[in-house]
Amino acid sequence: MSATPQRPGESRIAVLASRVGADEKRLFDAFDRRGVPFEHVDTRRQWYVAGHSGGRSFDLALNREIGQVRAAYAARSLSAAGVTVVNSAEATEVCGDKWRTTQALEEAGLPTPRTALALTSTSALEALEVIGYPALIKPLVGSWGRLVVPLRDRAGAEAVLEYVAALPGPQSHLAYVQELIDKPGRDIRAIVVGGEVLGAVYRSGESLRTNVALGGQTRPCEVTPEIAKFSVGAADAVGADIAGVDLIEDRDGRLLVLEVNHRVEFTGFQSALAEQVNVADHIVEHLLERAHR
Repeated sequence: MSATPQRPGESRIAVLASRVGADEKRLFDAFDRRGVPFEHVDTRRQWYVAGHSGGRSFDLALNREIGQVRAAYAARSLSAAGVTVVNSAEATEVCGDKWRTTQALEEAGLPTPRTALALTSTSALEALEVIGYPALIKPLVGSWGRLVVPLRDRAGAEAVLEYVAALPGPQSHLAYVQELIDKPGRDIRAIVVGGEVLGAVYRSGESLRTNVALGGQTRPCEVTPEIAKFSVGAADAVGADIAGVDLIEDRDGRLLVLEVNHRVEFTGFQSALAEQVNVADHIVEHLLERAHR
């Protein structure tokens, strides 16, 4: 899929995506309305030759690939071939690993829930004694809250960790454990593009997971100075041009940063803030600025 024909000497922007959903369609429409040439690149059909550009017809790529491994390797390969990728390979890799994200947030001085990485199930039980119950165990790589399990006490943790130890693959045996914040039935999603907070929404659901893709509901949230500071700081900490920053409030109203998403889904956000902001327009504007640097 492409928009208007490319004129001689004009840069073309690629949108990397193996799945075209509602957000990608909004982006395509934003390109079309501006008459900006773009190319939809299905990453499932891509291959790269080391040390060569491969005759790419684009200079900048927006990475919307849903598969974390494909997204990271596509970004690395295109960057090596001289293509500017947004978000960068480094940001994609950091955001795609919860422990690396936590480390980046901590190094930036941002408040986060108490978190530990245990290299074995035995050490995970020791870490949980320090963090305290109730807690959560999360996979290092994953989205939409998949495989996030609450741990109410040591007996429950032992049962879950026994299962974790039997999973295939060495990375699956690592335990990312985090205190369970007693939140007021909601969390906050802010979207940052080019160092600017576009807005924020409250997300609520019937379980721990408030992801819109899983049925979570959204409503507008005022962007306070603290939300703006933490959101921009989180995006900067992981090196992301475009980021969905997830924050949470504890019962005392203290704000904490949970994670940063490099491939931000904005359907629910857009629905809640329809009259206030057009996310796709802001993303395209940012890409055009990057293309002309």
